[in-house]
Amino acid sequence: MQAVILVGGEGTRLRPLTSTVPKPVMPLVDRPFMAYMLEWLRGHGVEDVVFSMGYLSTAVRNVLGDGEAYGLRLRYVEEPEPRGTAGALKFAESLLDERFFMLNGDVLTDMDLTAQLAQHEATGARGTLALVPVDDPSQYGLVRLEDDNAVREFVEKPSSDQIDTNLISAGAYILERGVVDLIAPDQNVSIEREIWPQLVGGGLYGFAHPGAYWLDIGTPERYLQGTFDIIEGAVKTEVTERLGSDYVAIADGVTPEGRVVPPAVVERGCSVAAGAQVGSLVVLGDGVSIGADARIERSVVMQGAEIGESCVLRDCVVAAGVKIGARTQVTGGAVLGEGVTVGADNILTRGVRVFPHVEIPDGAIRF
Repeated sequence: MQAVILVGGEGTRLRPLTSTVPKPVMPLVDRPFMAYMLEWLRGHGVEDVVFSMGYLSTAVRNVLGDGEAYGLRLRYVEEPEPRGTAGALKFAESLLDERFFMLNGDVLTDMDLTAQLAQHEATGARGTLALVPVDDPSQYGLVRLEDDNAVREFVEKPSSDQIDTNLISAGAYILERGVVDLIAPDQNVSIEREIWPQLVGGGLYGFAHPGAYWLDIGTPERYLQGTFDIIEGAVKTEVTERLGSDYVAIADGVTPEGRVVPPAVVERGCSVAAGAQVGSLVVLGDGVSIGADARIERSVVMQGAEIGESCVLRDCVVAAGVKIGARTQVTGGAVLGEGVTVGADNILTRGVRVFPHVEIPDGAIRF
């Protein structure tokens, strides 16, 4: 089976994390984000993956390579300019099989694609949309189904009196190649707004995944939530086995002097000084140093970051190479981009975003 993954976006909602690293290969716990999707697809019989790309595409190729590390064949096509979700698929037309998965490249999920494919084959569908239930359907476009799971209609941003289902599209589709013939070449075309309506009543079906995990990690808040869900085992991934029954993974050769509270991941070359506490719900990337008496909770600290003594990090993301001076607090959804330097005795909170390589002097910010 083949899959086409759309990864052409710039990841603007995740900046400053994506200012220097494209979202598909941004670190998520212990591997590039896209690795989770590739492992999930491989588990459902996918052998060939085509990436439809745009922003920082060379960096994605350099990290993922030809797919040998994932037991898959990976190929890449680059749009000359943004062409929308359907236009991107059309641009990859020469590589497509007669039947394939099409996926948005920003979702963390463990949906049962094998079951979705079985329904697709049984109904003789031209397209089958993965659907997931959500708590607040008013924020999404609803998908209404007939009794046989054929799509009856789409309702965008429904009012309260229009909500009679909680199923939304999950960005994972099974398509027959003939659907691509409906897409005009060399144009910006939306598959959601322009192609699906043409297929209603003509072979478009939905498949509900009511018990599946599904999360769009397109914001720092959701990035953190996805991290926590992975290390707590709320979503089925290969990380769960590494964490084991105590939900702690500390790399060989690392002996923390401070305390590590599960669930937590501490990678190679990390140091945790005496009196410091790491966790719960923390990931430390390779070579991170945590100073004496610092406290890190509900946070991601990426490769090579240096956290000074008596710092407090809570509900934040610290990118690679950041240096944080003593007694500084980074909390409340703050995000520090790659190579940022923050002096001592600062307070950064309330979702503040500091872009790459900015330098903040001692005591300059007390939000």
